[in-house]
Amino acid sequence: ERQDIEEYGRVVEVVFIVGGSGTDLSSLCVWPDQIRHWYRYRWTSPLHFIDTPDDACSYEYSRDCHDTHGVKDMCVAGAIQNFTSQLEHYREGTSDRRYNMTEALLFLSHFMGDIHQPMHVGFTTDEGGNTIAVRWFRHKSNLHHVWDREIILTALADYYEKNLDSLQEDLVGNFTEGIWFDDVTSWKECDDLLPCLNKYATESINIACKWGYKGVKSGQTLADEYFNSRMPIVMKRIAQGG
Repeated sequence: ERQDIEEYGRVVEVVFIVGGSGTDLSSLCVWPDQIRHWYRYRWTSPLHFIDTPDDACSYEYSRDCHDTHGVKDMCVAGAIQNFTSQLEHYREGTSDRRYNMTEALLFLSHFMGDIHQPMHVGFTTDEGGNTIAVRWFRHKSNLHHVWDREIILTALADYYEKNLDSLQEDLVGNFTEGIWFDDVTSWKECDDLLPCLNKYATESINIACKWGYKGVKSGQTLADEYFNSRMPIVMKRIAQGG
């Protein structure tokens, strides 16, 4: 019980440190990553990804959405359904008081990003590229981290002088009047949640197969060619994930 109280204190502290006054939702979306290994939140770890059969390059909810113990719905697609349902019940005034709506919103926002990150819908054996050790230019990394952060950090350094606001402005510009302007409406449309999630996850595993895993071997150095060809895809998936 004492540990739970301390953990709750850390949750509040993290939200205030990360957020502060006047912070937008996107700045708080890192919270689920920060608490996933805390004792109280360990159950959320499998909710960040979907493991698909090796080399199948396909996704099926009934086959793939479970944790390592076979518990159904314990994957990122199941998590999005769960937290969406919690927030819908809150809006309708029928929410269960056991649920924390602030946490539900942060989880939902974060997991919408995760399901659009291709290596979060990767192969089972290599844990979405986590066990494929590579070098990113001159430093050690793994294939999952390349797609999670390395490509973004390199783009920030090379094109935006490490200014995240400039990158975000570029993404917004591509929404409002740039290369994605004609696509935004179709990205937003979702008449039925589960088919939409199936679409997002299928897109991710297809990209993982075509662009993530393709041509990559453990121990390989990934540099300019990989960065230049994959960076536009990463940016588009960030945009699609909201």
